[in-house]
Amino acid sequence: MTCTISSAFIFARAQSSTTMPSSQPQKSTSVGKLFEFQSQLPKLPVPALSETLPKYLSTVEPLLSKDEFAQTKNLVEKFGQSSQGQELQRRLEARAAEPGRANWLEEWWNDLSYMGYRDPVTPYVSYFYTYKDDKLRRKPTQRAAAIVRAAWAFRAQVASGELAPEMARTTPLCSYSYNYMFNATRIPKRPSDIEATYDLGANQHITVARNNQFFTLELVHDGQLLSAAEIESQLDRIVERADSTAAVPVGVLTSDNRDLWADNYELLAQASPQNAQTLEKLQSSAFLLCLDDTKPVTREECHRTYWHGNGSNRWFDKSLQFIVCDNAKAGFLGEHSSMDGTPTCRLNDYVLDQTLNNKVDLGSTNVRADLSEPEALRFVTPPTVVRAIEQAAGRFSKVVGQHQLRVLQYEAFGKDEIKKLGFSPDGFVQMAIQLGYFKMYGKSRATYEAAATRKFLHGRTETCRSVSNESVAFCRAFEDNAQGVQDKLAALQAAVKTHGAYAKACSEGKGVDRHLLGLRLVLRAGEEKPEIFQDPAYARSCHWNLSTSQLSSEHFEGWGFSEVVPDGYGIAYTIRKDALIFHIAAMQNEFGLNSDHLAHYIKEAATEMRATVLAAKLAAAPKL
Repeated sequence: MTCTISSAFIFARAQSSTTMPSSQPQKSTSVGKLFEFQSQLPKLPVPALSETLPKYLSTVEPLLSKDEFAQTKNLVEKFGQSSQGQELQRRLEARAAEPGRANWLEEWWNDLSYMGYRDPVTPYVSYFYTYKDDKLRRKPTQRAAAIVRAAWAFRAQVASGELAPEMARTTPLCSYSYNYMFNATRIPKRPSDIEATYDLGANQHITVARNNQFFTLELVHDGQLLSAAEIESQLDRIVERADSTAAVPVGVLTSDNRDLWADNYELLAQASPQNAQTLEKLQSSAFLLCLDDTKPVTREECHRTYWHGNGSNRWFDKSLQFIVCDNAKAGFLGEHSSMDGTPTCRLNDYVLDQTLNNKVDLGSTNVRADLSEPEALRFVTPPTVVRAIEQAAGRFSKVVGQHQLRVLQYEAFGKDEIKKLGFSPDGFVQMAIQLGYFKMYGKSRATYEAAATRKFLHGRTETCRSVSNESVAFCRAFEDNAQGVQDKLAALQAAVKTHGAYAKACSEGKGVDRHLLGLRLVLRAGEEKPEIFQDPAYARSCHWNLSTSQLSSEHFEGWGFSEVVPDGYGIAYTIRKDALIFHIAAMQNEFGLNSDHLAHYIKEAATEMRATVLAAKLAAAPKL
């Protein structure tokens, strides 16, 4: 769920005089219980060089030959002892200590990974969730209305601050990103996009997309929230109107390269004063509701629908997009730039718990006769804009067509069984991914797992490096038929233990990737780049051939995102009580990647791991 940042890009941005976008929301909702711990949250630490450098060496060793590692070790030790290394560390610590700075990484990370990243947000940045079917609501607009009511109830808790803050056991997590959840949008700009937020009280409307057209639906009438029956009635009116007309698919512009979209955004806004007003109305809405005219059936069809759809019945810059299809299947698409997955996972889990379990307050069954017709949001599209839209649509089709996708629904066991086997569910699944990849390629390569750092003020993520000496030894042991089950079990236990220790360090702000990034970014114009960062081993160790992340809900049928390098895979996984769901995405290109084959090997790996653990436990059990 993050892009790979090239060294050239980092040094160009670091030495640029460009002002980075402000991280402050235009209208903060930072009040109430939701934000009660904000003033108590610690700041993201800057680890000591003596902590990070040995840890870095331990993560690159399994990726290198002995000679390569000896060279890298020499460069790392040289950097740690050098005056340059000490000075860069001093600068980073000074930045972290600046009065008024909430988080030393925040502006850099938001710019480099999101706002300054110029590839299309879909499929490369955004992420999606696939919902379980709603057995109570088979009509699409009926299900959509219930989703809107549930989401609006969650929004009310955010607006009032009455929503409880998220906790990691007894540790509060930062709530800052909730400011960017509702009534928020990304806006394209060169060289970096900006995030715009709008007052929640003054903007009580949503945008509805149907047949590549957009409509404004006011959710409050005469001071009273529309009931689910009223929302459904209004949505029926929108569907009828949209399906009887056609419009230029302006939404596809948001699917484009960010620089091209920035240029076309200005072109669109300047084509007519009406367009600027339409953009403002759309962008200020609480969220988007996309009523698709498709009827996806298979898991792959559903995942593609929520991941990118047809490119036109979306506004990809909006922070939240709920998607309901004509067969009442539903999902969600999140724009990633100012908000990571855990808050939206909470939102969507709430929406599904409320709707699937019939807890949602639907309001009166009566439909007021004086409800205004939903307003169509019209764009003026002169030939220059139409041409830009056609070109953007062509690029979208090309990008989406370059991607392959496989959904692995593994139902042999899930979280409950993994715990009974004596393992951390996430560590076990990470090792299944490692072993599956090893089976397919005969080697381990750099693997990114997102680890949350939200226990710190304005914290986002750190990279959990899943490949270790222990994980490689585990893969080799399981592929060696001469190894007994006890030896294989010991190797698996060691690999999961090492993974867990590194993941814990990441959550404490003690990973290596963000610290090393900070050291690179405090380098000044004209200064020589340290050899540690010119070392090919550094580039190899953060070239994420596997980009992985877990978000889990019993209400999800999976979730997903793309790969982050052309020769790699994006693997989003859900660990349910009785099942594991993997979304495996990759490009179709000269590297010969195959999501179907990787899914096969991950399934094989998980099955073998469970069988081996059970066999080892049985062999160790006392004989009667």
